[in-house]
Amino acid sequence: MKEKLTFLGIETSCDETAAAVVREKNDGTGEILSNIVSSQVEEHKEFGGIVPELAARAHVEKIEFIVQQAIKKSNVDINNLDGIAATAGPGLIVSLIVGLNTGKAIAGSLGKPFVAVNHLEGHALSPTINKKIEFPYLLLLISGGHTQFLEVNGVNKYKRLGTTIDDALGEAFDKTARLLGLEFPGGPKVEEYAKKGNENFFTLPKPILNRGGCNLSFAGLKTAVLKISKKLKNEKEKYHLAASFQKTINEILYEKTKVAMSEFLKNKKNKKKTFVIAGGVASNLSIRNNLIELAKEKDFIPVFPPVNLCSDNAAMIAWAGIERFKINAIDNLEFPSKARWPLDSSAPFLKGPGLKI
Repeated sequence: MKEKLTFLGIETSCDETAAAVVREKNDGTGEILSNIVSSQVEEHKEFGGIVPELAARAHVEKIEFIVQQAIKKSNVDINNLDGIAATAGPGLIVSLIVGLNTGKAIAGSLGKPFVAVNHLEGHALSPTINKKIEFPYLLLLISGGHTQFLEVNGVNKYKRLGTTIDDALGEAFDKTARLLGLEFPGGPKVEEYAKKGNENFFTLPKPILNRGGCNLSFAGLKTAVLKISKKLKNEKEKYHLAASFQKTINEILYEKTKVAMSEFLKNKKNKKKTFVIAGGVASNLSIRNNLIELAKEKDFIPVFPPVNLCSDNAAMIAWAGIERFKINAIDNLEFPSKARWPLDSSAPFLKGPGLKI
């Protein structure tokens, strides 16, 4: 197999139109030659969240230019690419189709291999772009649409240890932001407000904290924030609620991560105590510091991707494409987009009424 594989990656799973070119280095890590991300924050701000039809339209308008920019900035001749990788799911179908079809068209016209990438695998492998990490490792994936603990045994080898049974963590941050009257995207705004507040001012619930293994729940916490938000008297109390919310999240993650670490170590083969935290919410510094302290306490080595690789980007998709290509996980141009696509297909689907945990 050719050394130093170079892939174009395309990502349009939600509201970021992104393209990147990544080249493999001799030490097994990657060199990001370009990483272009076009945000749609302004398009969705007035609606307080993502409007699928607007997202898809913006992708269609931007995708060709973004891909051209990524290739131009990389200084790689498009004919010298070794393959094309595009996100196929999970995500908004109307958004996914744009990037996936673009990737297929480029691969087909150039006669290059095509790799359909699971967005979650992109996040899972993102820290290995610039840091050599041995498998297996424990992963906490926290983003706008996903909150999961996973045992990462290799490329395409995942075991889910726990997941949210309702809201994802990023979603809980965004909903709290809306209740506080903060602009979309809300996560960073809540973090800023929390710095100005008293984290002990409000007492908030921590659902299923002592049951359900390392599964998580944020719906009850969101409901409590909703009730309190209706009684807030001034801006100062908004700061207090943001701080109390973030503190509660940290307490939940602290306890649930301890359970996940114990579950991970039950497998006697898992002697490497590496704890990877990835996804958009991993850029929250309060959450980072909380999990770093826990990792030290439990003798795990904490690893985060760089902040620019936490949120949705195409560099992680290109890198996942390279890694999958190396294990011959190459796809045909008929590969469909998937709204739901779990990394561990054998894991039970936990959401829904009547859940027993």
